[in-house]
Amino acid sequence: MLRANPHLIEINTRVWLNGLRRKYASPDMTISTIPDEEWEALRHLGFDMIWLMGVWTPSPGSARIARETPALREEAVSIAGTDENLDASPYSIYEYKLNPALGFEWELKALREKLNAMGMKLLLDFVSNHVARDNPCLKECLHCFVKGTADDYKARPDWFFELDTPDGKAYVAYARDPNFPAWTDSAQLNYFHPETREKMTKQLLEVAGMCDGVRCDMVMLTLNDIHEGTWGPLLERAGFRRPGKEFWETAIKAVKEEHPEFVFLAEVYWGLEWRLQQLGFDYTYDKVVYDRLRSMGADEVRGHLRAEKLYQKRSVRFIDNHDEDPSVEAFGWPRAQAAAAVISSIKGLRFYSDSQLNGLRRRVPLQLKDLSLEPDLAVKKFYEKLLKIVDHPAFHGGEWTLLDVRPCSKEDRSFSNILAWSWAQRRTLKIVAVNYSASPVCGVVNVKIRTSGETTALFEQLSDRFFSFNSDSLKDGLRLENVPPYASYIFDIEF
Repeated sequence: MLRANPHLIEINTRVWLNGLRRKYASPDMTISTIPDEEWEALRHLGFDMIWLMGVWTPSPGSARIARETPALREEAVSIAGTDENLDASPYSIYEYKLNPALGFEWELKALREKLNAMGMKLLLDFVSNHVARDNPCLKECLHCFVKGTADDYKARPDWFFELDTPDGKAYVAYARDPNFPAWTDSAQLNYFHPETREKMTKQLLEVAGMCDGVRCDMVMLTLNDIHEGTWGPLLERAGFRRPGKEFWETAIKAVKEEHPEFVFLAEVYWGLEWRLQQLGFDYTYDKVVYDRLRSMGADEVRGHLRAEKLYQKRSVRFIDNHDEDPSVEAFGWPRAQAAAAVISSIKGLRFYSDSQLNGLRRRVPLQLKDLSLEPDLAVKKFYEKLLKIVDHPAFHGGEWTLLDVRPCSKEDRSFSNILAWSWAQRRTLKIVAVNYSASPVCGVVNVKIRTSGETTALFEQLSDRFFSFNSDSLKDGLRLENVPPYASYIFDIEF
């Protein structure tokens, strides 16, 4: 059973394992022979779940396309000094079997058992919307895909690819997000065909036998109305109609019947998060808090944190992942530290990436399978401290309260830039206050603190120092003066 507000780390598996092979001078290392000390270090940081991103058999066709794409080759050279390590996209699935470069197929289950014994869960990818364009399923079940005609192909060659079949030429749609160009290494599944749903549910059940949960890629694309909005004319012409139920409603139910504690995490955007939670997803991406932390101010962040508590509990909080520019660059390091303190201490699943914890300043193309990385020690040290602080039971089993902040004086309006909340559990009170602005601030946090004597000293965990307050002044709240730009305070109070 997962604790409340669990911690998840995304690991770029191919890059990470190749790095470990160099670290231990063990070129034959596989995922089940990774030294226990590597997993124990992650557990020591408080991680409940390990998402090994990109473990499935890579598509030869996707690898070829990657190596033939000039922009991708230039990016690889810019980051790694060479384009020799370009391979298939992890999201162009050829087969849901362990990539042979990572180990033997049985090793996934062995790794899951090892992680479970250490108190952690294993998450893997599930791509529901599409498969690689050379996936064997195209030969076995061509009717499971969205197809066009020769005329469609001539009119939009960027939307379809030509496929030789025993019955002649077929024209299969590339998968795409309707707001962006098509993914030319992929084939679009037809979710209005019952056999597609049956096969993908079966595939999901097989994956569920190898891990403890799945991070589901671009989930909203398989919702009935989104699918229809993207592919409706082609599907209607072929005689397909919108099904009465959503795929995920029945698929999640089928998996949960066999694996009641299996975790479903959805990558989702467009304001569809609550809808997918209602369909059975345990957690859904919270891109809203990311966007507000990156581009807006404290008022907008605070407004989002007033959302319904169940929704927040099931939201995935992040400032970094493989789809976004590294937070240390996108936010700037001072703001990134403040944003990290926010997402690490509010309700929800707290999500980090291995590149984030190491302070990587360039986004790594997913097709790059190897890269020598030098961690930024200052960034690494910051996250090690923060993660150990928020691993405390109060941040998981305690009661969370969003706190109001008052001005220090009538003239000073800087108080509105302070974000504050508390976690209370038994005899422990944690108070988090973050100056989410580029200027010093002053504010009075509306919180009751028990005092004794004339002076009360409060321990602040990020700086490892005590703040002294006149005990009488604390009766009116926690007054914080001249808080530096983007400074974060986590006060630890025992009573």
